[in-house]
Amino acid sequence: MTKIISGPDGPKRFLNISQMQIGPAPGGKYRHWDIVRRLDPPQGLTPEEWWLGIKLARQCLHQELPISDRFGKPFRYATPDIVFRLLHQIDRDAAGAIRGSEQITNPDTRETYLIKSLFEESITSSQLEGATTTREVARDMLRQRRSPKDRSEQMIYNNYDAMRFVRQLGSEPLTVEAIIELQRILTSDTLDDPGAAGRLRKSDEVIHVVDQFTGDVLHIPPDATELDERLAGICRMANDTDDDPFIHPVIRSILLHFQMGYDHPFVDGNGRTARALFYWSMRRHGYWLTEFVSISSILTRAPTQYGESYLYTETDDNDATYFIIYQLRVLIRAIDRLHIYLARKEEELRRTREQLQRSAVLRAVLNHRQLAVVNHALKNPLFTYTIQSHRGSHNVSYETARSDLAGLAELRLLDKGKVGRAFVFTAPRELHERIQQTSGV
Repeated sequence: MTKIISGPDGPKRFLNISQMQIGPAPGGKYRHWDIVRRLDPPQGLTPEEWWLGIKLARQCLHQELPISDRFGKPFRYATPDIVFRLLHQIDRDAAGAIRGSEQITNPDTRETYLIKSLFEESITSSQLEGATTTREVARDMLRQRRSPKDRSEQMIYNNYDAMRFVRQLGSEPLTVEAIIELQRILTSDTLDDPGAAGRLRKSDEVIHVVDQFTGDVLHIPPDATELDERLAGICRMANDTDDDPFIHPVIRSILLHFQMGYDHPFVDGNGRTARALFYWSMRRHGYWLTEFVSISSILTRAPTQYGESYLYTETDDNDATYFIIYQLRVLIRAIDRLHIYLARKEEELRRTREQLQRSAVLRAVLNHRQLAVVNHALKNPLFTYTIQSHRGSHNVSYETARSDLAGLAELRLLDKGKVGRAFVFTAPRELHERIQQTSGV
């Protein structure tokens, strides 16, 4: 930028640019120089001059954060209008009851949808880090609670246990010990060096984040000797809600995610640990709906943009606004995806109820879990259900799961059989016809 203000006309040109109405996020987009330089600037400006005007506008908004880079320079962030709009949408949709679906506010059905969300985040967060198991196989493993067969399945199994662990933390203050225990759960039986689970990386364990295509080093995390102090600082930021100036709780949660990823305190499992802590923080601050969404399912669709949001922060004067805005958009997309899913499920269940209400089988009223099984069975002929898988899907006792499936078998809505010593219940091909027959259609 020095060439803009050099020469005899430099100071005058700088003054003119500073007085122009150039906002911090032209067009509502908080762009990095890597993007701005490829766009057409406003008339009369070069791309460099336009970028200078944008940077000057951002300076007025920047606020230092209680976290720093490996050289001790604080990160900072800005709050242009786009940030306020995104935060308002999340405050409205994730903390209040305005758009809360009865399916996830009703105590009878809430647990079923929560388990579904935990499955989804456990699978996609692991896939983001290289797990190759298909979603269907992974869901079956988690429903059945069977032992993992390979490293990919173990990653997913661990991720599920880790998400349950952060739920158990509740609103308790975050500690370094809890972070380390979380990483131990996430990486147990998945590392080349089993001893690296549940401990910080050592000085001789050099960690570089590299471009998978070019091999270029994109990020060098802080030295291992600083990790104890840096993790303590992360915990202070996570726990301190009385800071001045105020940091919005959603931004605080995103920064917890960011700093864990930046510091890379472990040999492996850093990303999964960071995302799990984001969920802990959001739940602690009252954003109850985030328990039912999966941010990793969005991140896996554009992993390059996820990495760029880190890179843009590091290459533009520690401006964490790039990461914050990206994660706000990811969270909103995840919330919207949840509402689309719930609307679809509500419509499916409504049609299933209508079909069953014409049948005599509903003289024995099905509970919500049995209704969910019938709805699934109508779309998946020959699908096999077990007592263990039903337990895992709805987080109920063995006896409740057995009673649910046995009741459906008595009504001929499932076929009961045995594989070895275990009972299995199969969705009949002609389930539609059976329902019609019992209703006299």
